[in-house]
Parts: sequence; C-alpha cells; structure tokens
Amino acid sequence: MESIEIMQQRDFFKPGRSVAISDKGMAATSHPLATLAAVDILRAGGNAVDAAVAAVALQSVIDPHMTGIGGDCFALYSAAGGMPVGLNGSGRAART
Repeated sequence: MESIEIMQQRDFFKPGRSVAISDKGMAATSHPLATLAAVDILRAGGNAVDAAVAAVALQSVIDPHMTGIGGDCFALYSAAGGMPVGLNGSGRAART
C-alpha cells in the first residue's frame, strides 16, 4: 500500500464515529489494536480472511469480553470477479 496517514484517535468514551477512508482496504473492530493487526496483515499482502483471523485472534486476548468461541459472525465476502455473498452466522448453535 502507499503512504498511510496517521489520524488522531477519538475519545471512545464520547458518542460518535471514527472516520474511515481507503481505496485499498480497511478493517473495523471494537478495539483499535485488533483493527491495526488486521490492517497490518493487509499491508503485508494478506487477504481479507487473513486480516479477519488476525483481528479476532488478537481481540480474544486484549478484549475477551467482545469475542469468543460462542460469538456471532457477520461477513460480506466477494471472490475476485465473483458476486458478493452475505454470511449471517448468528443465533444459537445447532444441537449435535
């Protein structure tokens, strides 16, 4: 990726939304360090799935109450040249 500009982090104790602008790729999580891990994976040439796995792996350590093995999964995915697919992995797990 080309140059990355550092933006001042907002105060998360005040209401509002962070600004996100990109023409190459982006990531969003509930913790800035997990988001940075995902962005670093993208910068290193990884794909969106690599970035998502890195983000949730780090977030499960630094922000465990926001993620876990029983959490929900919502994703938008599009293979190169393919149609976008929406994944709704929420709700109760199936009985085994």
